[in-house]
Amino acid sequence: MTRHIALGNGNILVCLDKNYRIRDFFYPYVGQENHVSGNQHRIGVWVDGNFSWVSKKDWDLSIKYKEDTLVSDVHACSDKLGVRLTINETVHYEKNILIRKVNVENLCECKREIRVFFSQHFHISEANIGDTVYYNPELKSIVNYKGKRYFLIGGGIDGKDFTEYSTGVAGGISNKLGTYVDAEDGILSKNPVEHGTVDSTIGFSVELECGESKEIDYWIAVGKNYKEIKYLREFILKESPSKLIERIERHGRKWVNKVAMDFCSLSDDVVKLFKQSLLILRTQIDNRGAIIAANDSHTFRSKKDTYSYMWPRDGALVARSLDKVGHHNITNRFFEFCAHAASDEGYLMHKYRPDGSLGSSWHSWMKGDKVQLPIQEDETALVLDSLWKNFEESKDDKLIKGVGKNFIKKAGDFLVNFRDKETNLPKESYDLWEEKLGVHTFTCATTYAGLIAAKNFAEYFGKKTDAGKYAKAAVEVREAILKYMYNEEMGVFVKGVYYDDDNKMQFDKTIDSSTAYGLFEYEILNINDPRLTRTVDKALEKLWNKTGCGGLCRYEDDQYYRYPNTTENPWFVCTMWLAEYYVAKTKKLEDLNKAEELLEWVVNYALPTGTLSEQINSGTCEPLSVAPLTWSHAGFIIAVVKYLDKYKELRG
Repeated sequence: MTRHIALGNGNILVCLDKNYRIRDFFYPYVGQENHVSGNQHRIGVWVDGNFSWVSKKDWDLSIKYKEDTLVSDVHACSDKLGVRLTINETVHYEKNILIRKVNVENLCECKREIRVFFSQHFHISEANIGDTVYYNPELKSIVNYKGKRYFLIGGGIDGKDFTEYSTGVAGGISNKLGTYVDAEDGILSKNPVEHGTVDSTIGFSVELECGESKEIDYWIAVGKNYKEIKYLREFILKESPSKLIERIERHGRKWVNKVAMDFCSLSDDVVKLFKQSLLILRTQIDNRGAIIAANDSHTFRSKKDTYSYMWPRDGALVARSLDKVGHHNITNRFFEFCAHAASDEGYLMHKYRPDGSLGSSWHSWMKGDKVQLPIQEDETALVLDSLWKNFEESKDDKLIKGVGKNFIKKAGDFLVNFRDKETNLPKESYDLWEEKLGVHTFTCATTYAGLIAAKNFAEYFGKKTDAGKYAKAAVEVREAILKYMYNEEMGVFVKGVYYDDDNKMQFDKTIDSSTAYGLFEYEILNINDPRLTRTVDKALEKLWNKTGCGGLCRYEDDQYYRYPNTTENPWFVCTMWLAEYYVAKTKKLEDLNKAEELLEWVVNYALPTGTLSEQINSGTCEPLSVAPLTWSHAGFIIAVVKYLDKYKELRG
């Protein structure tokens, strides 16, 4: 359920699995219209009458990125076939093209003919009806299209286009396997056209002496019409795939090092993961502003839905991580997206699709016979908080004035008004884990932070009345947190409170890692407050994974992706919250070791590509749930930056 490689440019996103098969191909939005979902594109090799599709089962397979780039570095070796493939693949940073360079090496002691096949199986616009695929002799390419979605598959060797191809029916009513089977005898039928539910395969043949190698170029160009893909093919041939890949490598290294950073005492592995995390984040962000949680379509198995949505909370925290390294041009579009998406009342909904439309949700509009907003209030508050922090760093007056009228004041007023008149606490909403309806400590803390941000903006705009209103509400929320969320008997802050059927307030005593984080991150309590210390200690006692994996779990008895006879699973983001706590608590350099150990823990459980999943299987210590998860990468980036800031502060 992981994607080891993600390649993208904000318009297209291509994800590959552990067997180096393309499993996701999004266009024209990152996270919307997956034209491969449920299928796969693969590479196969025929030699001496034997055939094998490249996979971990039959090949010695190493999948990584080239350092500081979004270019894959893949080595696939088959002892059985006596063939080694070295593959570099990437997406152009401006043009909507996927480019692949495959070096084929003969490992046997005699001259041989080696045939390499590339199989493509699109379900254009996520539907397996009405597709057309054909060989286009004018472009010497395979063209697969439906409506305003065109895919051109091409390639060459020694300056010549491929000549072997096949198109055919795949799946559908006939349940045919597809043309990839046609490749397994080493010969393609050259069927020139098919329609309905279809696939295609192209092939290359090379004759190699012992130890000799040759390079095969392969590409997929994407557009909304024939004219567009024709232009992209001309662009590829004019520039040459090798030169384009080199240029994309240079672009990636320049982008990830936009801000010169001193990484102090951190290991090379932590630094490498920090930079790769930034690059991976970029692949998951649409050019129109949506920061997508994850784009691993394997989650289709769960209620036929995915993580390919923009959760405002996740987006706000990802934006914080990018702002810390100077990529304000990306985060500005996110804030504009949120301003446009917000309701007339100023709140943001559960989640959104990349095109700005409302995402699916399981939050009810009713509690019994009363209306209940189906929101997580922390999402609105965190966007406000993140926007203010963005402004502090970027000083982008144009952005603030652009979203001020549409979002800042409306959101600030909503946070003021969406409160219980008796307690001054926020009204009930769903918790950050999207599961419980109630009034949660984390949500209250973020509401306080959002109100402080609204106050700061009002002061900047010269709106003294509004500034006073937001400041007063913020103080009231903070006092209410201290009054209602602290349990004297337990000696700690609880997850929150809820109202029973008689409308009486009850404690939710679940130990939740977000509780302590919200208290110190959003400045409800001083970092040395004994109540906070006890709350963190209780979280460590109950939530630290003790089965050998380590790491911090979300909350007590968390069942999400939990396997029988195992404990709760540790999450990357929760573990990084703990690292941030250790950093904030540190008074001398040597005490930063605790935080540094947790950063190394992340490195240890990252995939070889640097990809971070949502959680770790507490039974097997393997990545679990979607990968990459943008929140995991953002949590790591933020923790590293805070570590470096504290290190420099203590070093003087």
